[in-house]
Amino acid sequence: MFSKRLFLLGVLCLYASLAVSQEATKAEPHHYVVAFENAYVTVVSIHYGPHESSGMHTHPPGVVVDLTNGDMKTTDAEGHVRTLRSKAGEARWFPAVKHKVENMSDAPFDGVYIYVKATPPGASQASARQSEEIKAILSMAAKH
Repeated sequence: MFSKRLFLLGVLCLYASLAVSQEATKAEPHHYVVAFENAYVTVVSIHYGPHESSGMHTHPPGVVVDLTNGDMKTTDAEGHVRTLRSKAGEARWFPAVKHKVENMSDAPFDGVYIYVKATPPGASQASARQSEEIKAILSMAAKH
């Protein structure tokens, strides 16, 4: 009887943990909005007003492109705090993460998070010319 109660308590704790930290677009829909999705990527618009913060949420691996300057503080599930200062136009890779975010600035922060879902067929054969075109497009987008 005791082991059955302990098992049920463990299951309840697991469900509570999953409910507390969902994927960002579900847990924080006022900060993260899906702008585009297909079989390979999900493109998510990010917006934090001045001094806004989020609850704990998750992100799959992907690239963040900063549209504005940012002064953000993140706290991961283990309590480790990290300060992120970003400049408009920067792009960074992030592994899958579970964290909460706080905009430390008096200005809003906007960005784009591109979640990588799968590699398109033939992607390993992409040419250097295509890579240069992608860099040029990202560079132009950063200037706007």
